Amino acid sequence: MRLENKVILITASTRGIGLACVKACAKEGAIVYMAARNLETAEKIAKELNAQGYRVNYVYNDAGEPNTFLSMVDKVVEKEGHLDVLVNNFGTSNPKKDLDFSHTNITDYLDIVTLNLRSVFMASQAAAKHMAKHGGGSIVNISSIGGLVPDISQVAYGSSKAAINYLTKLIAVQEASHHIRCNAVLPGMTATEAVEKHLSEDFRNLFLRHIPLKKIGLPEEIAAAVVYFSSDESAYTTGQILAISGGFGLATPIYGDITGTKTSRT
Repeated sequence: MRLENKVILITASTRGIGLACVKACAKEGAIVYMAARNLETAEKIAKELNAQGYRVNYVYNDAGEPNTFLSMVDKVVEKEGHLDVLVNNFGTSNPKKDLDFSHTNITDYLDIVTLNLRSVFMASQAAAKHMAKHGGGSIVNISSIGGLVPDISQVAYGSSKAAINYLTKLIAVQEASHHIRCNAVLPGMTATEAVEKHLSEDFRNLFLRHIPLKKIGLPEEIAAAVVYFSSDESAYTTGQILAISGGFGLATPIYGDITGTKTSRT
């Protein structure tokens, strides 16, 4: 029960990595609030988890409505009296419009960058205000390996994630005096609905050739890092950019050609 009675707010948490974080934190004893746009889905998930003995609630958040990043934090604090951990899991892209540098429209670029950065900045600023009044807390930003290793497309998504990595360090330094820690988790290719929907089988296999561990990550493996950064086990850890990517980006660029095409999904 590493998170016993900690109040944790997780954005974009009704599926994929966000939902895995909800379940992992709840299993460790946390009081979890799912921030979601679809309250019907969030309510259904919360009821299912609470029936298993966990403590899961939900609040409204829509990335297209900036004020909801403030209201969701205020709502949690109003109900619980404090907020211990904020997990900024929201992130978006548009593969049809977020192309390479030469072919991405400036309006589409700025829309994606703004959405992703605004979500982290506004939610973190709101959470930090309350955390500072109650002895501190932990902010965990879900970034991406794409914020470290340049891709051949999705220039806006990569730019926003690189900025989030640096913002993580800025928050860590500037909020340390309030005992607020801030770290980032950078997933590599992860077995989520978005990956299945937007990436072809051929592309996934090509990508896997360059992952030393030869597997796609699981949402639960990302959630495990979030639990660590949320817990007191990481009390002396801040400003860290932790890649959970199976070693992608570590090896020589010709790694995939040297090691061949044998891959695994488990």
